[in-house]
Amino acid sequence: MKTVLITGCSSGYGLETARYFLSQGWNVIATMRTPRQDLLPASPNLRVLALDVTRPESIAQALDAAGDIDVLVNNAGIGLFGAFEATPMSTVRDVFETNTFGVMAMCQAVIPRFRQRRAGLIVNVTSSATLAPFPLVAAYTASKTAVEGFTASLAHELKSFDVRVKLVEPGYGPSTSFTANGQQRMQGLIPQAYEVFAHRVFAGLGHTTAVTKEDDVAQVVWQAANDTSDRLHFPAGADALALAAQR
Repeated sequence: MKTVLITGCSSGYGLETARYFLSQGWNVIATMRTPRQDLLPASPNLRVLALDVTRPESIAQALDAAGDIDVLVNNAGIGLFGAFEATPMSTVRDVFETNTFGVMAMCQAVIPRFRQRRAGLIVNVTSSATLAPFPLVAAYTASKTAVEGFTASLAHELKSFDVRVKLVEPGYGPSTSFTANGQQRMQGLIPQAYEVFAHRVFAGLGHTTAVTKEDDVAQVVWQAANDTSDRLHFPAGADALALAAQR
């Protein structure tokens, strides 16, 4: 029985991915900053651990508690909508701290274990924002695009140790908590000069029919985790698939 450790399982794609791997009979280590046992079905194959990917000591404690794992899914991330002009650089750094450096830190902590065993797989979850430009998410897109480049290089770096690395690129998921979870950091990021433009953007999102659901991402993460080829990119959701095809 294989074991997967998934970051960012308190809601959205991470929570559904943990549920999906459990349903497939895997041992699941679901991590989140504030552990909540009630979010997932009770199972002898489930452990819920505290993990903040921005804190090295939290990463070390979680991995020590987890023991041997076969797959790491770097899903933890924070969202950001707003005009870049109005976005404080401190907020940009916060986004990178979780979305980019958190992923890198998790990889760096796990790689020695995988390398020594000559086995293991890393799935880094990014975004369809890396597949096509979209307004009002410049900092967020930059944080996810950095992970794409990092992952592509890392895949080459680890191949000789039989460690595989994959990218899952989810589309726009209106049913997730992406916007709600970022309300505080997004305050004041749509100044008056951008209001008309922003309303057009948000109106367009409201009429989007091709969107991504949580189970779309869970199933594609599962596919990537079980893929033995050299394939790197795995778009997830109808909109992401369409963007990937266009690119």
